[in-house]
Amino acid sequence: MDQLMQRFAADYAADQDKLSGKGDDQSSIHYPAVFLFIGDKSAGAIEPIMKINHGKWDNSAGVMYFHVGTGAVEPGAAPQSGASAKLDALNGGLRLGQENPDGSPQSELRLSRFVMAPCPAANDAKTLRKELYQSFYRNEEQLYGLNCALRQLSYNIADYGRLYSSFDRIHLSVITRVDDPLNVFIPEITLLAKSIFSQSFKSVQMDLYVLISEREQMEAFGYGSSAGVAFLRELDLMQSPDFSFSAKLHVTEDGLSIPVTHHSAPLFDLVYVLSDKNERGISAASGMQGNNEIICHLSLLKNRKQKENHYEMNTGGYNNTSFKNNIMAESGRQGYVSAGFSHVKRPNESIALAVLYHFYSGLLRRMRRLPDWGMKEKLSFFGLDPASVTERAGRIVPDGAKIAEMTGMMTHPVSYSSLKRMTIREAEEALFGGGCEAYFHGNYVQEAAHRLQKLEAGEGLRDWIRTRLNESSGASIFGIAEWTDERNAGSVLEAVQSRIRDLSAHLDSERTQLAGYYEERVEEQPFPKRPLMEKHNVRSFIRYFFETVYQRKLELLLLETELGLYRHYEVELERVHSEYKQKVLVLEELQDTLLNTARASIRTADDYIGQNIMEYYGVVTEELMCDVESRRGEGIFFDERYMGSFTELLDEGRKRILARLIEVCRKELLEADALDQTFEEELLNRANVTTDYNNRQVLSKEELFKKLYRTLEENAVINVRLLEYTQEHRYEEKYFFGDAESEFIRYAKSADETSRIYKLGVVHEKRSSGVEKLNMMGGFHLEDLMYYRNGRVYYETYVQNGYEFHGIETERLPELR
Repeated sequence: MDQLMQRFAADYAADQDKLSGKGDDQSSIHYPAVFLFIGDKSAGAIEPIMKINHGKWDNSAGVMYFHVGTGAVEPGAAPQSGASAKLDALNGGLRLGQENPDGSPQSELRLSRFVMAPCPAANDAKTLRKELYQSFYRNEEQLYGLNCALRQLSYNIADYGRLYSSFDRIHLSVITRVDDPLNVFIPEITLLAKSIFSQSFKSVQMDLYVLISEREQMEAFGYGSSAGVAFLRELDLMQSPDFSFSAKLHVTEDGLSIPVTHHSAPLFDLVYVLSDKNERGISAASGMQGNNEIICHLSLLKNRKQKENHYEMNTGGYNNTSFKNNIMAESGRQGYVSAGFSHVKRPNESIALAVLYHFYSGLLRRMRRLPDWGMKEKLSFFGLDPASVTERAGRIVPDGAKIAEMTGMMTHPVSYSSLKRMTIREAEEALFGGGCEAYFHGNYVQEAAHRLQKLEAGEGLRDWIRTRLNESSGASIFGIAEWTDERNAGSVLEAVQSRIRDLSAHLDSERTQLAGYYEERVEEQPFPKRPLMEKHNVRSFIRYFFETVYQRKLELLLLETELGLYRHYEVELERVHSEYKQKVLVLEELQDTLLNTARASIRTADDYIGQNIMEYYGVVTEELMCDVESRRGEGIFFDERYMGSFTELLDEGRKRILARLIEVCRKELLEADALDQTFEEELLNRANVTTDYNNRQVLSKEELFKKLYRTLEENAVINVRLLEYTQEHRYEEKYFFGDAESEFIRYAKSADETSRIYKLGVVHEKRSSGVEKLNMMGGFHLEDLMYYRNGRVYYETYVQNGYEFHGIETERLPELR
């Protein structure tokens, strides 16, 4: 049941995301961009980042992705190693593409992989990073292959020059995991790439994204933390103002080497440190996916093509130079940066589950809305009105034809002069002995009893009720349960019991009258008599006797049979009540399940505000149901084309009811125009829902905006843990990505305006699907990182025990802080 509901909600949300995103503007990047992933541990970020960029950048087809690893590539990618990584080999990289509605391919995204040659000391953790670094320089063939691969990458970028506004600069984003051993030669790979790209571009702007996954370091926390601190120590060197570098990294096809140099300056424009734990120490539920979003949005912020409209003039756009200046310490030491990201969109899963609940509740309300029937109509519905039961009893008891046949029974020789002084009982005994009673019992009483038993009145009643429920009478399962409850005044069971009492009294009266009649004398009876005609008078009495006495006995048998039927119905009505009461409980339990599932979805929707969802969609769903009924007739939802018979659905179980409910809800309600709303429209409509004044769960528009603003801020908390008391300088900038014309963005720009101590900007994008927020914080240093502080003790211990983490001389590295 739970899986069925979750799949329904997820499918609806996925479809809505596709539809709502179609009206969104895509941003464009201004300069060409390359994402360089270094190390096997960064490979998991490649596809998510490609997909995010593809969905948000209209010129994403020209973005290049390059991965340097040891061979642990994803399925479908073509690895290259050494000198084999030449021009033709690199064209075989993984290509991810989508199709247009007509089936034609869209612009492709490109990923190339370069596989490092195996390191002889790969199994020796003590010297792994050092040996990797040294083998990089020893293997000339591999270095030549890397040259070829990066040169091919540069050529590929040139093929997409028409997609960019300018080809003067290229943005190179380097992504690595802090504990990946391959980051030991980040300066070499990065500067070689910069040198090659500089032959095609006037400038190369390089940023580094350092990913920290504390969750994945749980098993090897000692060595992993040591390797991470070793890299951070090297990073401190790379980002120092006097960092310089020179190595023969350029290799030609003739084996000639050319130096690549870097003069005194930080290696990267900015370094971003992103962890799977935020600054509150809380692990991200989505793992590293939030950091993938951050990387894409930071890349866009720094390299966005400005749109030609008035929004760009006053929305506080990003200024990279200003940001760098603000995160620089007075000593001139460059600070590091972290960020947080949050987004809101229509809570489609919660909407789907709320509408499903309200649709089902609306059906139950209609089923509880019983017709205003008196007892006569109720008894008629159950087939228990006196006329119907009498007619049914008449079909059970044989007809009176055999009564007439009894006149031909053999009689004992008795004169009329003897008979006339007898009572009717004595006369019957004298004429027939026990023959008449035996004949009537065998042909009527036993036959009626056999037919009554064969009829199985209970099964007939239940089948009758199911048939009547399928008719458009207005009755329902709830009506059956209520009308058969003897505790309710005016219940059918009470009427049947009253009928049993009346019939029993009437039958007793009739039996008493018949017994009294048996005691009357023959000569007093009004049958034709002729003087001196003994035989004629005897035959006349016999005819009269059967027509009178046994006809009355037949009428008594009909009454007894009718009483028997009612007693059967009394028992069966109690069983029917128990059965339909259970059906009602099943229906109500399903309603509770739907309600709890909808509420749980709203509570756990971290990316959205859940207030007013149940109230608003309760109103919307009822309006939609009434609209369908006005066009197609009252009771249409119980037609076979819609829900059909709930009695039959209950026979198949709750899961079948839910499956049918989902099918009808999806087709008839969720596809309605009233639910086809943008994020902003849906938000405002929910804010304006009118409910009971005393309902404190319903928020006004301003309250909803305020809560949404606060939720966006709380969810965009910075993704790194810092020792706040050591951080000398903290500088923040915050950006909304959304429609600058929307009411919420206008509210957000003015909120906290007088007390704001950070820069707030808006990246205007015409979009209907939602709003995103990117918080940037810079100015901290490595010694402020909790990860660095916690890992330092491991690093020092491992070094003291003979571990060598660095390829360069340790003396060149900054002192541990």
